[in-house]
Amino acid sequence: MSVFMDLNIIAISDKKKLHNIIETAAHLGYSTVAINYVLEPQQKKQQIPKPLPVSELCEKLPIVQRPSNEYKNFDILAVFPKTEKLFHAACMTYDVDIISIAATEKQPFHCKRSPINGAIERGVFFEISYTAAIRDSTMKKYTIANAINLVDVCKGKNVIMASGAETPLELRGPYDIANLDPHDSVGYHSYEEEEPATQ
Repeated sequence: MSVFMDLNIIAISDKKKLHNIIETAAHLGYSTVAINYVLEPQQKKQQIPKPLPVSELCEKLPIVQRPSNEYKNFDILAVFPKTEKLFHAACMTYDVDIISIAATEKQPFHCKRSPINGAIERGVFFEISYTAAIRDSTMKKYTIANAINLVDVCKGKNVIMASGAETPLELRGPYDIANLDPHDSVGYHSYEEEEPATQ
């Protein structure tokens, strides 16, 4: 049995809308979601938000919550490096779980194999957000180009696709996301390889 996760649901201040997004994800077949709180390092004196308790978000959905760790109540730590130097540091030294790759613009640097292999050896995953591809055709072009580049360098290892959804309409089901990956390089099963059903 497959288990599907969306590890990039954007945190929004309206709890009811956030609850609707989570509920939609559950109905689409996702068993796990992660709420993404974005911090900009350029902003001085930025207060780190405290994650909402799961009990405040959902009452009807079956949820298992992992105990919080020392990273200030967050279970998953992701970074979005915008320069090659930061990307290399994230791959080789930062204590992170996920490195997010730009989807809305041309990648400002070329992903090199040695830092990516170092990250894969350390158990770091690379995330591609697909919501930008739904919103705009130019962004779709960049999303696909950046995803192909990353998957080629990673050889399909440790690559995850996540929504980055801010509304329920931006979510897609797990098998719909598989259609965005025609080479089956991110680990989804290809439907063309199945035997046709007979009556």
